[in-house]
Amino acid sequence: MTLLLHNLPPITSSASSLHHTTRTTKSDITVCVVSSSNADKPKIKPKIKIKEPDDYHATLKALNSKGRIPRKSLGQHYMLNGEVNEQLVDAANVGDGDVVLEIGPGTGSLTNVLVESGANVLAIEKDPYMAALVNERFSATHRVKVIQEDFTRCNLRSHLSSFLGSDFSEGNSYAKVVANIPFNISTDIVKQLLPMGDIFSEVVLLLQEEAALRMVDPSLRTSEYRPINIFINFYSDPEYKFKVPRANFFPQPKVDAAVVVFRLKQAADYPQVSSTKSFFSMVNSAFNGKRKMLRKTLQHIKPSLEIEEALVNVGLAATSRPEELTLEDFVKLHNLIGDT
Repeated sequence: MTLLLHNLPPITSSASSLHHTTRTTKSDITVCVVSSSNADKPKIKPKIKIKEPDDYHATLKALNSKGRIPRKSLGQHYMLNGEVNEQLVDAANVGDGDVVLEIGPGTGSLTNVLVESGANVLAIEKDPYMAALVNERFSATHRVKVIQEDFTRCNLRSHLSSFLGSDFSEGNSYAKVVANIPFNISTDIVKQLLPMGDIFSEVVLLLQEEAALRMVDPSLRTSEYRPINIFINFYSDPEYKFKVPRANFFPQPKVDAAVVVFRLKQAADYPQVSSTKSFFSMVNSAFNGKRKMLRKTLQHIKPSLEIEEALVNVGLAATSRPEELTLEDFVKLHNLIGDT
């Protein structure tokens, strides 16, 4: 049965409908993108028209063609404003010949803009119906490979190696990530992608606004400061780009969205710790009792007195709590109290 999705409120397609800023303070960040220093080259973007513009009507038509409605269990929310996709691609500076990983392509509206920009796209889609739709739509371009798989469980390095060929295996090529991801797995995706600076130069994600703000610019001594913030800044330099009002999606979420760029660090630029595994184990332990002092939450690693001495040695109070420590403070503390 064909589903009638046409009785939705109209979406403004003008750029003025977006709250697009160039704020320099991290506290205003709402969209995340990750990249490395070698990804900032200006690129010519040849336009390759794929069929029809992707906007409100094209998205609904694509959904109707498969008799589909967004599945809440998969966190599906489809973009109805083509200009948002264009800004998302611009944020990643996608140009001719770039290899781009897209997570959850849905109806292919973002994929369309990526291909028009000259990119070769590896799209991973969990929903078999949407995977078939995107594969059918772009089969003639020979620029899109669709893999029907759960991204959080896929062997990403193997897929990229097959897609990129010898340049990837020899470490001579970097891909980018550009995606409007399911909001319900955003943290899992960030954790999976950010340590992959040997593969990706930048990661550009459209996230739930509240999550974007928590990830990009938490303040010390607040409830928003969590282990994920230490993780993100360990592996990348995050930057807020712009806010996307909820009216641009179908179905309309309860909150607005935002785009964030994560510029991925190379291994040589990571903070120097003896073991990343033990470092993050210590950080997670520290936050297990967030309102407790570190001399209590870390006493399974060293006696409380030694924890106090280590804190004083790095210039902190012996009574410090986890939300009072920066990434650099945690690195210094870990290097003093040793592996777990």
